[in-house]
Amino acid sequence: MSDENEHQFSRTDLLEMMDSFIEKILEIRRLLLGVSVTGLILAPIAVGLSIFLITHPRFFIVLEREDEFGVVLAVLLSVIISVSVVWMITGIRQHLALKSWNKQYQEYVAQKDEINKKIASEYGLEQD
Repeated sequence: MSDENEHQFSRTDLLEMMDSFIEKILEIRRLLLGVSVTGLILAPIAVGLSIFLITHPRFFIVLEREDEFGVVLAVLLSVIISVSVVWMITGIRQHLALKSWNKQYQEYVAQKDEINKKIASEYGLEQD
């Protein structure tokens, strides 16, 4: 009998540990959602401002007049555009991954609740 109780306790502990792990993943998901939002909002703004500067009529005048500053400015704008595009792509991919994971998690919770209700009704247990 005690062997059965130990088995039941370890199963319960394992299920609680899995639920705790999933809760931590949900907390991390919120952080990753913030990363996704910055990739989807701030990166396009940075690209837009950089393109505005590059297409401005006086940009090429500054490049010609200020030798070192013009080169540094052109390199910085290129780096900003490149990093922003990579950040945008990362944000989009992260958003899609989170959306998919959220859907799967909701299905898991629904199935878990359904199984708990079924077990509770089958054995006449009270649900918490």
